[in-house]
Amino acid sequence: MNYGLNLRQDAALDLVSLGALVHRLDPGIIPFRKATQCRIHVSGGEFNVAANLADCFRLRTGIATAMVDYPIGDLIAERVRAMGVRPFYKTFQHDGVQGPTMAAVYSDRGHGVRAPVVFYNRSNEAAARLKPGDFDWASIFAGGVRWFHSGGIFAALSPTTSEVIVEGMQAAKAAGAVISFDLNYRAKLWNISGGHDRAVAVLDRIVKHVDVLVGNEEDLQLGLGIPGPEVAAKSKLDPSAFVAMIANVVKKHPQIKIVATTLREVLSTNRHRWSAVAWINGTTHQAPTCELDVLDRVGGGDGFASGFFYGLLQGESPEDAVKLGWAHGALLTTFPGDTTMAAVEQVRAFAQGGSARIQR
Repeated sequence: MNYGLNLRQDAALDLVSLGALVHRLDPGIIPFRKATQCRIHVSGGEFNVAANLADCFRLRTGIATAMVDYPIGDLIAERVRAMGVRPFYKTFQHDGVQGPTMAAVYSDRGHGVRAPVVFYNRSNEAAARLKPGDFDWASIFAGGVRWFHSGGIFAALSPTTSEVIVEGMQAAKAAGAVISFDLNYRAKLWNISGGHDRAVAVLDRIVKHVDVLVGNEEDLQLGLGIPGPEVAAKSKLDPSAFVAMIANVVKKHPQIKIVATTLREVLSTNRHRWSAVAWINGTTHQAPTCELDVLDRVGGGDGFASGFFYGLLQGESPEDAVKLGWAHGALLTTFPGDTTMAAVEQVRAFAQGGSARIQR
């Protein structure tokens, strides 16, 4: 299967991600205003994909990112090693007072009718200082790379991070890699770095280099500046509105071969209906729908992306690739933290219809 992509079969690295590493403070179901303790999860949308592919799917992955030489950096670097991801760091020195720092994300889990609450401290974040020339792409890709991935959160951090993404994508494309990008439109981040108009301009420059795009209907509208569909979705699980936008996406960016997203209906914080859909080289494929008992929803979308990329990298049929992404994203919501604790055998079993009530 080539899905319209030119996928290398041999390379030292199956995937390299470019993005920011963060640590997430998680007080569980207790809101922060009443919290007395937190768990620390290492995360980052781009890192999560590389970590999931390495730990669950046993692929060879790397992360190009910023690192700070202080104890929080040490904690994060330890987790990168534990997940089996090869790091390519631009290291910054902490001054002992003001930084630079590794970004912090604060996210409780909510419960029942109470939704999770997420906020950030990205002030003086080291990753925002990354600029073209900080990574030796020729060295990173020297043994070959099959896939290169980045995302919209990293693009929003500063005027230079989007330039690093373009530089990395151009180098990866020259090395023969497929290029993917998760739009991950976060209004909070773009609002402090130029607003919606800047987001559209920045993301347009990036997406011109992209083969595989991840993003829901809202991401496509806000991130790419594409008008909403004339077709109204009948429910959160109805892909018709998303599919109706693909023609406009491909018209604006004709090199794109794949667009994919998750579909989620939130019944309560802990009960979701879950599916996924992908447009692959002209044909639409939808996963089944299952009901999830959600422990921690953060990272579910990255879980889908990594399982989907795995299926594509392995040459699975389009239907099976979508199901692998859907299954892994579903399983990831049953674990604490942002990255996987699943084994590939569990993912394949669930994708084939095991253990959950599937509504076809």
